[in-house]
Amino acid sequence: MRNFINYFIKNPVAANLIMFGILIMGVIGVLNMKSTFFPEVESRIILVQIVYPGASPEEIEEGIIKKIEENLKGVTGVERYTSVSRENSGTVTVEVFKGYKTDIILQDVKNAVDQISSFPVGMEPPVVFKQENLGFAINFAISGDVNLKTLKRYGRQVEDELLAMDGISKVSLSGFPEEEIEIAFRERDLRAYGLSFEQATRAVRTANVELTGGTIKGKDEELLVRARNKEYYAEGFRDIVVKTNADGSVVRLHQVATLTDKWADNPNRSFLNDEPSVVVNVQNTLEEDMITITDKVLAYIDDFNQKNEVVQATVIRDGSIILRQRIELLTKNGVLGFVIVVVLLAMFLHWRLAFWVALAIPTSFAGMFILASALGITINVISLFGMILVIGILVDDGIVIGENIYQQYEEGVPRLKAALDGTMEVLPAVFAAILTTVIAFSAFLFIDGRLGDFFSEMAVVVIFSLVFSLIEGVVILPTHVAHSKALSPGRSTNRVQEGLDKMMNWMRNTLYAPVLRFAMYNKFLTIAGMVGILAMTMGSIGGGIIQTTFFPVIERDDIGITLQMPAGTREHITADWLGHIEQAAWRANEKLSQRFFNGEKQAIQRIEKKIGPSTYAGTLSVNLLDGENRDSLKLRDVINAIREEAGPIPAAEVVSYGAQSTFGKPISISLVGEDYRQLQAATEQVKAEMKSLAELTDVVDNNQEGLREVNIQLKEKGRYLGLNLQDVVGQVRSGFFGSEVQRLQRGRDEVRVWVRYDVNDRSDITQLQNMRVRFTDGREFPLSEIAELAINRGVININHIDGKREIKIEADVSRDDVSVSDLTSSLRDNILPNILADYPSVSALFEGQNREQEKSAKSIQIVGAIVLALMFFVIALTFRSVGQTLTVFLLIPFGIIGVGWGHWLLGLPISLFSFLGIIALIGILVNDALVLVSTYNKLIEAGRPQMDAIFEAGTTRFRPIVLTSVTTFAGLAPLLLEKSLQAQFLIPMAIAVSFGLLATTVVILILLPVFLIVANRFKVYASYAWNGVKPDYEAVESALRRETGYEFLWYVLFAVIAIAAVAAMWG
Repeated sequence: MRNFINYFIKNPVAANLIMFGILIMGVIGVLNMKSTFFPEVESRIILVQIVYPGASPEEIEEGIIKKIEENLKGVTGVERYTSVSRENSGTVTVEVFKGYKTDIILQDVKNAVDQISSFPVGMEPPVVFKQENLGFAINFAISGDVNLKTLKRYGRQVEDELLAMDGISKVSLSGFPEEEIEIAFRERDLRAYGLSFEQATRAVRTANVELTGGTIKGKDEELLVRARNKEYYAEGFRDIVVKTNADGSVVRLHQVATLTDKWADNPNRSFLNDEPSVVVNVQNTLEEDMITITDKVLAYIDDFNQKNEVVQATVIRDGSIILRQRIELLTKNGVLGFVIVVVLLAMFLHWRLAFWVALAIPTSFAGMFILASALGITINVISLFGMILVIGILVDDGIVIGENIYQQYEEGVPRLKAALDGTMEVLPAVFAAILTTVIAFSAFLFIDGRLGDFFSEMAVVVIFSLVFSLIEGVVILPTHVAHSKALSPGRSTNRVQEGLDKMMNWMRNTLYAPVLRFAMYNKFLTIAGMVGILAMTMGSIGGGIIQTTFFPVIERDDIGITLQMPAGTREHITADWLGHIEQAAWRANEKLSQRFFNGEKQAIQRIEKKIGPSTYAGTLSVNLLDGENRDSLKLRDVINAIREEAGPIPAAEVVSYGAQSTFGKPISISLVGEDYRQLQAATEQVKAEMKSLAELTDVVDNNQEGLREVNIQLKEKGRYLGLNLQDVVGQVRSGFFGSEVQRLQRGRDEVRVWVRYDVNDRSDITQLQNMRVRFTDGREFPLSEIAELAINRGVININHIDGKREIKIEADVSRDDVSVSDLTSSLRDNILPNILADYPSVSALFEGQNREQEKSAKSIQIVGAIVLALMFFVIALTFRSVGQTLTVFLLIPFGIIGVGWGHWLLGLPISLFSFLGIIALIGILVNDALVLVSTYNKLIEAGRPQMDAIFEAGTTRFRPIVLTSVTTFAGLAPLLLEKSLQAQFLIPMAIAVSFGLLATTVVILILLPVFLIVANRFKVYASYAWNGVKPDYEAVESALRRETGYEFLWYVLFAVIAIAAVAAMWG
């Protein structure tokens, strides 16, 4: 390795070629990288979709879902399967374990479904497919003073024009129901003309056809025989002959039915600021660039609005805004951090040396871009997060190497030799420091759940950047420093540098040295003090003084409001109540705008209203002023203001206010069991307890009552006449629900042709009772004569988890400072056990955010222990001493002191993002500790007395350790002070690193020397107890001797205990 580094020092052209090659290839790499909002993750979700028109949720569950679930039990690689049975349809969701190939499991699921031969008649073939991971790019609304059909026509035009653009392949429309042709038979006219419902239906089905009758192969010409009698609009069906009388007269369709081109009864309507609209949704595939797509769409919208006056396009949500802001944030912090590092190093060293050290940032990122581009990693909010995280770490090894070269040169070593010796002297420690940080971040590659999917890409970005920072620090930096004028004889210093050198020397000699000496001679008092502070910190975390949460509360620019009325509520009533909440939101906007902005800005920018997918459900999406411009106005303020203005809505089943979360609601509990009555009773008790908690709001479940049902049962007379229930219900279904006779392709729309009774013949239960049930021989009986009709109420959805009935209860927190972890613990340990003790068949599962947390936490505990063990072995190999490794390792828990009190000081809870910062902090701590211990070992080798060697190691490494901490802190300082909405994701990480540095710097400079002394004394007295001879303090150090077998075993035992303790704390 020495010859390898020496080659580049003596041949600076080679080093420069490598650097420029990395930079050029990095630029090419970053230009080839696509931008997406989230990382491209292979889908591990398989869906089985079922359509059974006219079937109830109970029919879907019993006849279809349970059969599919039974067959799925034998499929390997399935983590779990859930299902929902609803009116007319059902869905089974299969989740695949991480590590299994989804495409292989997909085929197994298809085979399992295909094996079922007892599906009910009338059900459409089940569709099995892998859920495609599409990224959200942008959506916008087309609205104006026109009818819905015109809006849809404009929407189709926009869809076609967008799809014609290069790079855009996923465009969809929403805001209108499906189109259909309804043929509504009038019962009185059917009877007047002597027709039955079935006869008229058969006539329609057989008349509207387009068939090929073969070919006539003539001598000179071949003729195709076709029947072209297919109509695509209701008007074309009018003259279909449904009956021919004996006298030759005919009865045409319009004489017995009303024909209409109409929207389907299921609503799917959108409104923007209370105007009807059609919403255009644009997504990006894994091969497409989100920013490129949004740029094209935004340009298209501008052009569309200039060309059209009747309708206008309004952007609802632009997914690229957050990504652009994150890129801007990275660029600003990267440039600012680079400048700060250069300035700081130039203040303490030579400005040219500072420049070469800081060059590690662009070189490392360029190298990372080369590999990231080749592996298909995208520029997204998570990968950018990783780049921001690692900025402050990239220069650490450069500082250590550059400063050591600088120190060698000041001691009189020639430039080239100083570069070589200075690099080689700290290379083992630098290599071990980088490797331990890489190992720490590699933990994210093995974390389960969606968190692992997301943050594994962040880990790859960090690891690649660190690898190239090591290459730059070992190969390129020594060459540049060796040939820099900073190492030229007679270099000049300015007054600022002289003053800062004096200040640094004063801090080292006047402040640090006396404290270090006191700690060295008061070892156990020092250790007791630091352990006491650590215990106080951990107690404050456990006691809630320093709050913790897994998912921090992040400000957003939109609020989702969900309204669900009792099943069966007509569309206009649902629309009225949604309108009531919408008007309340605008009134709240006036008050908030006046209170927070003196009327100069509007808190609410626009409101999107949607009704559907059923007549009794709808949502409002409230788009707020950008977070950067909201000043002190918080998302929770807006939610509470709208809730207060809207007031209670007792007629509603569900009213929920809140922001959407990628990982679900803060509190989400699934009660699972076989006994539905026990499940219902337990649900009501759990909901009552949750509603009594002031910390929770919007407590709802997914077990709402469904429509009132008319249950049909055959009387004895019906059975006597030879009828069966299937025949009777089939006739009722055809008349009241409808019978689909055809599907027509009208442009891009698939239009269904339905025959049913006229609305005036199916609007009352009396008409059902009087409906004529026909026999094959032509006899007819009123339904009430052959069947009993009973009214009861069903359910909207039937949900399963792994084949068992499930009811999910969800809630939001009422305040941002509520500890979700404490709430979850209270529910799990106290409330749920007390309730479920009365319902032995019911069990509880935590879903949503808590399920993701548990999946991640379990894997972190396992992976974390392995990672810590690997880090331990790397350090042990570096020092060739388990004892010194254990000494360094025991420092890690003390970093939590700065992390905890930093979060407390700034009023934020320790969260997932803080954990990312703690990993970076561990790397910095180990880096600095390795440098100090390496220096100590070299002093022992040089023959220095043990206490003098420790003191000298601390004082001589004071400058690089402080510089490393200062530059890392400075690199994150802009982030700590950032007020933008996007910075809120990153501030917990910045707090963990920056405030953690305050603690770790003290720990390394004070506590590490004390630990080294204690470890030395332990070895001395252990040797004395074993051999009967007390050795010199220096003689037992690993720099002069290898550890004996018994020492090794003792240290390994201590190491296992320490790793287990830290792993438990980590988990």
